[in-house]
Amino acid sequence: MNQVYKISPKSGWQAACAAGVYAGSADDVRDGFIHLSAAHQVEATLERHFAGQSNLVLIAFEESTLAGLKWETSRGGQLFPHVYGMLPTAKALWVKDLPLTGALV
Repeated sequence: MNQVYKISPKSGWQAACAAGVYAGSADDVRDGFIHLSAAHQVEATLERHFAGQSNLVLIAFEESTLAGLKWETSRGGQLFPHVYGMLPTAKALWVKDLPLTGALV
């Protein structure tokens, strides 16, 4: 099972759960896709895009269940998972508060 991850303010994820779908952050909407990370990319994504923010959550998804998922070259030439469309919140495997107090999985 290959998991991919989304970092979100807790309030944004709660609102998405109430709606049943996550439509993306302002950056996602601007870029036309929902930015996700592979496990080895989560820490750098946190540092680069969420430094100093609190009340964040990490949401895990099974890669094979996400329609519209594409791996595309991004930061530093790395392949990052991007979802074109919305994320059904029911597909989340788990949600953990950040910072994590234990292992990613």
